[in-house]
Amino acid sequence: MAADNQRGALFRSTAPHQHSRVTYAELFFDLVFVFAVTQISHTLLGRLTPLGLAQTTLLFLAVWWVWVYTSWITNWLNPELTPVRILLFLLMLGGLVLSTSIPLAFESRGLWFAAAYAAMQVGKTVFLLLSTSRRQTLARMNAIRITAWLSASAVFWIGGGFAEDNARMLLWALALAIEYLSPAVRFWIPKYGASQIQDWVVEGGHMAERCAGFIIIALGESIVVTGATFAELAWTLETVGAFVAAFVGSLAMWWIYFHKGAEAGSEQISRSSEPGRLARLAYTYLHMPIVAGIIVSAVADELVLKHPFGHSGLATVLSAIGGPLLFLIGTILFKHTIRGFLQLSHGAGIVALCGLAWFAGDLSPLQLSIATTAIMIMVAAWESISLGSGTVELQSGTSNG
Repeated sequence: MAADNQRGALFRSTAPHQHSRVTYAELFFDLVFVFAVTQISHTLLGRLTPLGLAQTTLLFLAVWWVWVYTSWITNWLNPELTPVRILLFLLMLGGLVLSTSIPLAFESRGLWFAAAYAAMQVGKTVFLLLSTSRRQTLARMNAIRITAWLSASAVFWIGGGFAEDNARMLLWALALAIEYLSPAVRFWIPKYGASQIQDWVVEGGHMAERCAGFIIIALGESIVVTGATFAELAWTLETVGAFVAAFVGSLAMWWIYFHKGAEAGSEQISRSSEPGRLARLAYTYLHMPIVAGIIVSAVADELVLKHPFGHSGLATVLSAIGGPLLFLIGTILFKHTIRGFLQLSHGAGIVALCGLAWFAGDLSPLQLSIATTAIMIMVAAWESISLGSGTVELQSGTSNG
């Protein structure tokens, strides 16, 4: 009985609607994913082909999923306690192996990538299972369900690590499909069935803060890429213009996400009667395109800085338009989930970016970068002004923000 109580004591003990701060151990853990995001953007930059894009997308989905699952674990367990801290430090080691394997994940380091990923995913859920006491029936059953799904996907991860070329791609895609499907079907397994959404007790403010932190990681990586690239170039009028456009574009993304959306999301999930449902949709799934958009925009910034002249090639057009487009699609869906209406400013930005794509090839990379940055500034300013005044354009549910 004493050992059982000790295991249950590893969980956070917070009152309902109480906000648990993000701990220093969690922030330390996130440093690994600064490196992971950098590896992904550099891998995409070096493989701007359809196959390279598909491979990098798969790697990004894996990195996001292993990070967000860890955030769920530390939402339940208390990282201030030594056993949980040790778990995080071991996950950091696995994350470093995972990150360093990214550039050659579809070549010589596939097994290293797969083994690190599978060990991190299965290992932390087994730790969660061992941390539950018999009296924590719902938490224990959820841990069993999650472990079963992740163990099934691990078979395909490891199998893909041994396979080569298209077979590796297929097996890893199946592994990701299993993992991304599992929360949607509430981790149904034989005998135990599916969990109920009420079973997913989550501290909403903590989850919102963790995901906001990952947005900062992605934006920080784009700033680092911009600065490092600019430092190596001759400082001409064109490169300075590209540098300023890239920097202002990152600021606009920060403003769109943090000025109104991040705080509103934190407040909404903290007050929600079903925080688990909101955390699963808004923070587990809908933050993916937001982060992906920032990473793709960082690739575009580096391309523009290095080649600001001439007509924009296909890779430059796709990254310069696709990055902000992914970001706005993610933020409009995220804010719809927490506010209940679509931001007209974001919709207008999406339409403007799609319109820009029609003649983007006739623009120089620098002109294209300035145009996309101007659209993002428009979105940020429009939302700030409209929500600041509290006006609503359509009573049916579409805000003029």
